[in-house]
Amino acid sequence: MRWEDQGTADNRRYTVVPRTLSFLLHEGHVLLLRGAPDKRLWANQLNGVGGHLEPDEDPLAGACREILEETGLTVDALALRAIVHIAGTPSGPGVLLFVFVGQTATRQVRSGREGRLAWYPVDDLPWAELVKDLRELLPRILASRPGDAPVYGHYTPDPTGRMTFHFR
Repeated sequence: MRWEDQGTADNRRYTVVPRTLSFLLHEGHVLLLRGAPDKRLWANQLNGVGGHLEPDEDPLAGACREILEETGLTVDALALRAIVHIAGTPSGPGVLLFVFVGQTATRQVRSGREGRLAWYPVDDLPWAELVKDLRELLPRILASRPGDAPVYGHYTPDPTGRMTFHFR
């Protein structure tokens, strides 16, 4: 199939930015990143690690690269646990988010410019400090088991501009 046959002529409708988000587990704890105070998005809030895919990457390769860059960890096994479509606006693209979960053999990490890394007990997470959508997404992906279908999500703005979250 040729590129022009892919049905991408209407870029206002189909444009998304591919991103990854990963949660690493070790002995009942999950690694979270507290966004740097000067970050444009999610400053001082807790999130997983991740970022944009490079043009030559598939989602798994991008997740592994982002984990290495942001934590110093090499993770052998990541499992895709969710795919989330975040709707765009007439003035900008949406996001297609691939969410992974993996186990690590160590808690030795290094924080970088993105923010401060810390391990939190899965059974006692500081929910109020998490990025808002994670309060709904994280319990779903942590409850999933190997072989389960991924969680499918769609985030869209309501009439006031606030994001609403829908999961399947």
